[in-house]
Amino acid sequence: MEIKKDILWRVYLCFIAIAIICACVIGKAFYIQQLQGAYWRNTSDSMHTRIEEVDAERGTIYSEDGQMLSTSIPQFDVYIDFKADGLIQNNGKVFKENVDSLSICLANLFKDKSAKEYESLLRKGYASKNRYFSLKKKVSFDQYQQLKNFPLVRLGKNKSGFIADIQNIRLNPYQLLAFRTIGLERQNAQKVGLEQTYDSVLRGTTGKRLVRYISGGVAVPVNEDYDIEPKNGKDIVTTLDSRIQEITENALMKMMVQNEAEHGCAIVMEVKTGKIKAIANLGRQKDGSYWEDFNYAMTPTEPGSTFKVATMLSILEDKKYNLNSIINLEGGKWDINGRTVYDAEEHVQSIVTVKRAFELSSNVGMAKLVYSSYASNPMQFINHLKTLHLDSATGIDLYGERPPFIDHPGSKYWSATTLPWMAFGYNVLVTPLHICMLYNAVANNGEMMRPYLLNAVKQEGNIVRQTQPFQIEKICDSTTLQQIRECLEGVCSEPGSTAYKLFKGESYSVAGKTGTALVANGKRGYADHIYQSSFAGYFPADNPQYTCVVVIKNKPHAASFYGASVAGPVFKEIADRLITLNSPLPDTTRYLTLQANNNEKYNYAGYQTDIKTVLAAMHVEYQDSAKTNWARMSNRQSQAILSDIPVSKKTMPSLSGLGLKDALYICENEGLVVQVEGVGKVANQSIAVGTAIAKGQQIKLELN
Repeated sequence: MEIKKDILWRVYLCFIAIAIICACVIGKAFYIQQLQGAYWRNTSDSMHTRIEEVDAERGTIYSEDGQMLSTSIPQFDVYIDFKADGLIQNNGKVFKENVDSLSICLANLFKDKSAKEYESLLRKGYASKNRYFSLKKKVSFDQYQQLKNFPLVRLGKNKSGFIADIQNIRLNPYQLLAFRTIGLERQNAQKVGLEQTYDSVLRGTTGKRLVRYISGGVAVPVNEDYDIEPKNGKDIVTTLDSRIQEITENALMKMMVQNEAEHGCAIVMEVKTGKIKAIANLGRQKDGSYWEDFNYAMTPTEPGSTFKVATMLSILEDKKYNLNSIINLEGGKWDINGRTVYDAEEHVQSIVTVKRAFELSSNVGMAKLVYSSYASNPMQFINHLKTLHLDSATGIDLYGERPPFIDHPGSKYWSATTLPWMAFGYNVLVTPLHICMLYNAVANNGEMMRPYLLNAVKQEGNIVRQTQPFQIEKICDSTTLQQIRECLEGVCSEPGSTAYKLFKGESYSVAGKTGTALVANGKRGYADHIYQSSFAGYFPADNPQYTCVVVIKNKPHAASFYGASVAGPVFKEIADRLITLNSPLPDTTRYLTLQANNNEKYNYAGYQTDIKTVLAAMHVEYQDSAKTNWARMSNRQSQAILSDIPVSKKTMPSLSGLGLKDALYICENEGLVVQVEGVGKVANQSIAVGTAIAKGQQIKLELN
């Protein structure tokens, strides 16, 4: 029995000892992990260093007129190393002496916390001895420049412990403007547009730096002596013009919203060079707004009637027909190989010339012309389309262009009706950019230019590379070119033509073509009656400067869907604005000389300083005889004379020729009550000049 008790006593003693040891181990583990965890993690991390890459500052993308379209701006995350030598020396004397004033400066700069809150935050960080205490993130460049001059911070990194982690943020200052074409460079995201195409030019050369990893896996620079500075990227200057881009984008947006269209694009190309001056792409979002979400200008679709230019070029070049040849439009309906060709727009004419069939945009006319010309040898027609480069990429310097599709005999898609349908832009897939390139060739005396977006590459302001216009080839002979130009001009100028009403009475000439294509809606086919409206052309027709193509895909069952009523107005607004934008300034000297010979009209009056400012800006010489605040400019022996308008509070002055604002100022200063009729300048006044006046007296002014 005694032996049993002895054994149990020893077992209990061992158990108690083991339990005590386990409790001590657990307690020590808890103490190390919870109370000393930050210290040991910092100690462990501080022993790990490595070389890491430093991204270079990305180059800026400019428009041709010098506007920044995409640029990088520095953004700073500010941290504090509270174990920096300068902060722990003398029991934190430097920190304690500066924390109050620093807190006040931080509160005034960021305005997100009070000075007391910042002081409490800093003292808490100091007490924790955190080696990478986060003070403020996403600090702007201007804010950072001010921060560097604050108390404590201005002592430098080693004494203050302040660390700035620099991030370069990519910014598109104009937001929507050509957004898809420019692209936006973002971390962990696919680049698009020019940001993708010229990434190797823009990104520069990566640098290196030695860093130490501390708590949380955060990398802190160790010694700047080991750094290899990154080499900044080059800037690129595009062919885009910010003014033309804005005009194009606004005109397209207006019609998209008005017609609730699904998506659309508009392209403006400089005729003689092939430079893309504007390219707008808008798609409807789920909330009904529009955004540059996809590059529709480089996406192939069935172009519809704008493709008829290629049809006419082929027929005229092969001398199959001429513009005066007669064709029967069959009342706008023609049966061929078991299917029926319909004209998109109704017209009453049947027996017409080839030119008139084009002006009326007759599908029947184009189908009959192509079928009678090429049914026995379809490849002859296909080869013409290849000559016009409608079967290959345009070659524009922008990633993402999808290849076109031109069918040919022997393929699985070719049928007995493929050829006639191709004549009016069906059974082919080409991009709006292809159409723009084709019309531009017609405008440019038959010389097809490759479209491009890169104007130059610059490094530190110096041009290191420049793009020159590239001519692909001449598309036809001069006779064919002249005939096709007549057709395009007729579409916009001949009564009854599809675009006649759109440009009737305009002061400039336009050559162009409307297009209305019924497009399929996936598995639903053509049941939803979705139409693609387009307009392609150039202006002024007699001296082409710009080629413009507008393509808009409408919503199902849209009330307005014809090319002339949807895409046409967008083209016209762009053309109107560009004609005005590029028109020469009037000869003001000649105008004033002509006016000087007409004493009746040559009568300007107003505030003397204003008149002199206008005359100086117009570089008009004049004789100055004015000594009072109010003056009149008149003609004497073909010379402009500036003379006084006497103003007295006792008698009525002459108000003739003054604008309403100036006349009211004078009358109300005299205490007169004014009644006004008409608009313009003062022509008559009810109180005669020189008549005595009194305060409260009424005067009636008649404006011309």
